[in-house]
Amino acid sequence: MKSIQRSLLCAFGLLLTMDLRAAAPTTERAGSSNVARVFLLDGKHLQTVRERIRAGDQSLVPALSRLERDMKEAMAATAFSVVDDVVPASGDRHDYMSQAPYFWPNPDATNGLPYIRRDGERNPEIGKFPDHRRMDEMVDAVETLALAYFFTGTEDGAAKAAQLLRAWFLDPATRMNPHLQYAQGIPGLTTGRGIGLIETRGLTRVVDAIGLLEGSKAWQEADQRGLEEWFSQFLQWMQESKNGRDEAAAKNNHGTYYDLQVASFALFVGKRDLAATVLQTAGPKRIGSQIEPDGRQSLELARTKAWSYSVGNLSGLMTLARLAENVSVDLWHFQTPDGRSIRKALDYLVPFALGEKKWPHQQLGGVSREALFPLIRKAALKYPEGPYRDMLMKLPAPEADRRSTLLQAQPKATARGARS
Repeated sequence: MKSIQRSLLCAFGLLLTMDLRAAAPTTERAGSSNVARVFLLDGKHLQTVRERIRAGDQSLVPALSRLERDMKEAMAATAFSVVDDVVPASGDRHDYMSQAPYFWPNPDATNGLPYIRRDGERNPEIGKFPDHRRMDEMVDAVETLALAYFFTGTEDGAAKAAQLLRAWFLDPATRMNPHLQYAQGIPGLTTGRGIGLIETRGLTRVVDAIGLLEGSKAWQEADQRGLEEWFSQFLQWMQESKNGRDEAAAKNNHGTYYDLQVASFALFVGKRDLAATVLQTAGPKRIGSQIEPDGRQSLELARTKAWSYSVGNLSGLMTLARLAENVSVDLWHFQTPDGRSIRKALDYLVPFALGEKKWPHQQLGGVSREALFPLIRKAALKYPEGPYRDMLMKLPAPEADRRSTLLQAQPKATARGARS
C-alpha cells in the first residue's frame, strides 16, 4: 500500500522511517471528547481537518479521495497472521520469527554456517520468513482504514480494521505472542536478537489507529482491553528480556526506535510516568550521544547506506520529540553545551538534499535526496525562526493528494526576507 510512511521507510534502507507526525497530549477516550486519543498524530489537528471536510473544504478533496481509494484496497485484504509460515525454534507458531537481512551463507564453510554479515545487502532468503512483511502490511491496512473511518465515518472501514487487529493480536487461533524472542535470527549463530525489535516500530502507528477507531460500532470495550493487555505484556518483555535490554543499550538508530516504541506503548497503556522518564532522558541519551557538534551521526555514517541511516535516525529522533510533547518535554530545542541537537543534525544533511554538496560517505544504491524533504517541512513548522521556510522554495511542490495533507499542518514557503 502506497503511503508517505512507506516511502520514508524505503529511504531508510531497513525500511525505517515514518513520515513525522504530531502527537496530542490528550488522555481522553473517544466518546468523551471529539479529540482522538493518539500520540504520534495530532488529535486536535485531525479534528480540525475533519470539520473542514464536513464543511466541504475543496482543498482537501484530492488527499481524501486518495485515502478512500487506499481504503478500498485495504478492504480487500485478508487477515494477517504469524501462524502460517515457518515454525520457530520454540515450536509455537504464534511466535513472531524473522531472519537477519544482512547475513549471508559463509562461502568458506561447506554448510554455509555460521552466516556472515554483508551490511546493506539484503539476503533474498528472508522472504522465507514473511512475518515482518505481513506485520507491515497489517499496519498499513489498519492505519488506512482507521483514518478513513475517522474522517468519513465509514463503519465498514472500522469493521475491517477491527477484524485485522483481532486476527493479529487477539484471536486465539491466529494471534501473535507478545514478544520478539525469535526476530532477526542468524543461521548458525542465534535464533533471535535484540536488534529484531526494530521490526515492530510500525506498531506505534497501530496504537494511534486504535485511538481513531474508538467510538465506532465495530470497536468494542473488550477489544480495547485486549489490545491494552497485549501491549502491556509486550512492553514488559521489552523492558525485562535480554533481547529487550540489549536493544535499550543500543547506541545508534536501534536505541532511538526502542525508546520510540517504549514511550508510545507506555502512553497507550496508561504508564505516563514511564513514558515521561524515557522521553526526558532521550535528550542526553540519544540526541547528545548520537549527534556530533557539527551534526554528523557517526554511527550511521559508518554504515554502507550512510545517507539512508542518517535520515532514518533523524526521523526517529524527530518523532521522539513529537511524542515528548505529550509529557511536556521539549526535545526539539534540546542542545548540549557543545551544540549537539536535532536541528544541528538536520543542518548537516540539508546541503546534500538540496544538491549543494556531494554526499562524501558510502551509500549503496545511491542517495535519495527527497528522503529528507519531509523532515525539512517539519522543521519549517517547528523552527519558524530558522531558514527552513526559505528552503521550501527549493523543494518540489508537494502533491495535493499526499496523505500528510490530512495528518499535519502544512508549512508555507516564504521568500527570503519575507518571513511570515
